[in-house]
Amino acid sequence: MSVRNLVQLFEPRSVAVIGASNTPRHVGNVLMRNLLDGGIAGPIMPVNPKYHAVAGVLAYPDVASLPETPELAVVCSPDATVPTVIDALGERGTAVAVIVNDGLARRCDADGRSLRDAAVEAGRRHGMRLLGPGSLGVLVPHTGLNASLSHVGALPGRLAFVSQSGAICTAVLDWARAKGIGFSHFVALGDCVDVDFGDVLDYLATDPDTGAILLYIDEIRERRNFMAAARAAARNKPVLAVKSGRAPGLCDEAAPGQRGALVRADEVFDAALRRAGILRVYDIDELFAAVETLGRARTFRGEHLAILHNGGGTGVMAVDELRLGGGRCAQLAPDTCAKLAAALPEGAATCNPLDLGVNASAQRYAQCLKTVLADPGVNAVLVVHAPTATTPSEEIAEAVIGVAREMSSARILASWVGAGAMEKARRMFAGAGLPTYDTPSSAVKAFLHVMNFHRNQEMLMQTPPSLPSEFQPDVATARAIVERALGSGDGLMTEPDAKAVLAAYGIPVVESRIADSVEQAVAAAGEIGFPLALAVLSPDIAHRWDVGGVALHLESADEVRAAAAGMVKRIGELMPAARIAGFTLQRMVPRTNARQLFIAVASDPLFGPVIVFGEGGRAVELLGDHAVGFPPLNLPLARELISRTRIDRLLQSHRDRPAADVDALCLALVKVSQMLVDMPEIVELDINPLFADERGVVCIDAHMRVQALAGRESRLAIRPYPKGLEQRERLRDGRDILVRPIRPEDEPAHHALIARMSPEDLRLRFFSYVRELRHAQMARLTQVDYDREMAFIATAPDERGEPETLGVVRTVTDPDNQSAEFAVLVRSDLKGQGLGRLLMNRIVDYCRSRGTAEIKGLVLASNESMIGLARQLGFRIERGPDADTVVARLALR
Repeated sequence: MSVRNLVQLFEPRSVAVIGASNTPRHVGNVLMRNLLDGGIAGPIMPVNPKYHAVAGVLAYPDVASLPETPELAVVCSPDATVPTVIDALGERGTAVAVIVNDGLARRCDADGRSLRDAAVEAGRRHGMRLLGPGSLGVLVPHTGLNASLSHVGALPGRLAFVSQSGAICTAVLDWARAKGIGFSHFVALGDCVDVDFGDVLDYLATDPDTGAILLYIDEIRERRNFMAAARAAARNKPVLAVKSGRAPGLCDEAAPGQRGALVRADEVFDAALRRAGILRVYDIDELFAAVETLGRARTFRGEHLAILHNGGGTGVMAVDELRLGGGRCAQLAPDTCAKLAAALPEGAATCNPLDLGVNASAQRYAQCLKTVLADPGVNAVLVVHAPTATTPSEEIAEAVIGVAREMSSARILASWVGAGAMEKARRMFAGAGLPTYDTPSSAVKAFLHVMNFHRNQEMLMQTPPSLPSEFQPDVATARAIVERALGSGDGLMTEPDAKAVLAAYGIPVVESRIADSVEQAVAAAGEIGFPLALAVLSPDIAHRWDVGGVALHLESADEVRAAAAGMVKRIGELMPAARIAGFTLQRMVPRTNARQLFIAVASDPLFGPVIVFGEGGRAVELLGDHAVGFPPLNLPLARELISRTRIDRLLQSHRDRPAADVDALCLALVKVSQMLVDMPEIVELDINPLFADERGVVCIDAHMRVQALAGRESRLAIRPYPKGLEQRERLRDGRDILVRPIRPEDEPAHHALIARMSPEDLRLRFFSYVRELRHAQMARLTQVDYDREMAFIATAPDERGEPETLGVVRTVTDPDNQSAEFAVLVRSDLKGQGLGRLLMNRIVDYCRSRGTAEIKGLVLASNESMIGLARQLGFRIERGPDADTVVARLALR
């Protein structure tokens, strides 16, 4: 993942077209014409030995003959020449090449390598970036760059569109031009052999000309790169995605009975987008409708929508779409209803959706809209109008626009239903900056997109509560059991062992006993006590219920003997090849209010381990009630995972059935997540059923499989809290402290740290006088992506024994790992304790261990103590970008 040379891709000062042609409609001709029509400021140099000039521009026979080195090259020469061309461009020092040729992976050179691999190797040899092969090209309207095969150019705008599919690119360009939608960047990635989604997301995340990023995704190949870049971009601006391949596919490869068979690839991808803060939509129309709403109505938040309409059918359609999508009809306040009654015909209903009457005047629309917008329980208003002969649609549109201007409201959405008769009104709304839609359903979908976008953003910014202090997993015990299972061959644990691992992480379990034979089962039953449950133990049977391999409520030794013997006989008839290793026995658990749930771990080929939660029992596959989440989980993320299932409602109290302890359930999910972080060898886990009631949760049955790690890279798509970086230190006054990476739950202590800083120290840190930081600002400081950032805090117990933050040092590293920018803050009353030096040494050592090239920081020139410390640590002090700043810089390599 790298943004290296992407400036030359999007803002090149010179471009060469290798394979340029004068033949009409030839790829090389289209590229030249588009580049010339685009109007880029720098030279455009065609390369083709067949021509003296192409499109009126002097041509050159080969790359070596070019009068200057092109920053960007667009390659469309014959397939067999592409690797040689890339090598020649690399020799000249070209920064980046777009390879238009498709099908290079299917053709080989003389050495048997695919032409695609040969081109990639040539580019890598010279440090040159490659876009493609199979790329339609790049358009950047505000610089005049059109290095593409598109049949139309792109209008300038603030949307960036990134797609793997060239066909989708041309269709979207055509569609957007007709709608008047413009772009800051338009990128066709092609095969993604080098430049991929992660790279472009990193570039666009900080691009000032881009207000929102739209993605069309066929597949992702680099999970960690994509997740890190997507999370970083989504914190800065809206990121929306359409993902193809929603039909069942992946994880269907799992064996029957494994939870992997329950989870489709698209569900995992959906969970990845949600965790990254990306808003997912399902077609191109939805994509641009959502962007229009986010761009023009972003000030509203919430799920309560009011609907004003002039005909019953349109209002009902809108309400249906709203409720089915998870939104809510706003409940109008009594005062609002009274004012509406005065504006409506006598006897008219004043409920939401509000029917203004088929012949409603522009004045009535305006008056009612003002009244509803003033209601504190209304987050946004959808105004729907169907054409009538009595009042021109344009008059009503003008009235709505007038209300928007008068009330400075960006909480209005409009849907003027119809075709040609409504075009003028829609243009009026667009000109006034109000989002407008062809149908009530599309308008409501757009509202729901905004609602879900803000939910995703809030989830990214949530401050999780600290875990209970008593949660101290017995990692050593769990590790010993895992190691024993790894040595067993298939890695499949016995039920007692799987439960022992869960118990080591504080998850309540019902103890199980194993018996090797029928008579041992009878003897064990006498020791366990009655009533009990008996189940056959076999590595070859996935669903024991299906073969009569489970018996419940056994009350005596004779019943146990008969049940065990019956199981052996039935399985011998139904599955003669199945190996019977014995039986498991456990006491029946009398939990009359228990809900049967399941928690599972499945392994996705791309994203690695995922956690699956849902309704448990024998019919899990038939019920299909489950949700997928990514480890690591915290308590809010666990609660959000539960909320995406239907069983969530059954966890609440109903009649005389008390509510289940949802906090205990969330904690169990977090414990499973931590287990995956500590024990990456776990590839399968199935807790089913997990009983949950008012007393908490208890695992009734569990299966676990482990597998040796193939390499050192973490299997998790999101880097977990790096506990190994924790370090004990001591201040000069003898106080013991812990220096550790920051966690989201440190936000309250961080607020306390800011509150105890002097105004002058805050000015030196933030370059202005700061009284306090808002939650959103503090969330960005405490919720770091450990793949990209690091913040070490110094913490110690205060006089009440509560942890307090004494100081913090942080770095943000560029995607190329070339430079890390630092900032440090020490509590004002702790100066002179050596804490600043300690923290700076810690962050320098960390950056050096990651192979970062340099660490630097912008410091106010008046901050003499920081400049002095930096000099003592070996930093070079340079002039800053402003007269009142300096840059402290330390080379690490």
